[in-house]
Amino acid sequence: MTVADQMLATHPEAGTTVARDIVQRCIDACIECAQACTACADACLAEDMVAELVACIRRNSDCADICTATGAVLSRQTAPDVAAVRALLEACRTACESCATECEQHADMHEHCRVCAESCRRCEQACTELLTAL
Repeated sequence: MTVADQMLATHPEAGTTVARDIVQRCIDACIECAQACTACADACLAEDMVAELVACIRRNSDCADICTATGAVLSRQTAPDVAAVRALLEACRTACESCATECEQHADMHEHCRVCAESCRRCEQACTELLTAL
């Protein structure tokens, strides 16, 4: 059981509109993806060919920030603005897709990009599942 799951389980408003497990999976995926993107951007900065990784670093940084914001907003269960949540999930899904696509281009050369791309794809899928459930 993750901390997100424990917190949702104890929240009096959690799961009243959307299945709690779908929300929890999305929160966990967002947090994981933010960490992976932050670490990947940092690893890219340490590479000898950093100039060739500028777009990757930018996608990583944008994705990390958007995932962090999405995870935080989804963690707040009281009186959500569903339209704002949907817009944020769409933005997160878009950022994850863009970052994954960029990282996949470098995955054969940089293992950190492969790991990051996989995390982005999981988060993209979790956002899609939650959007479908809303």
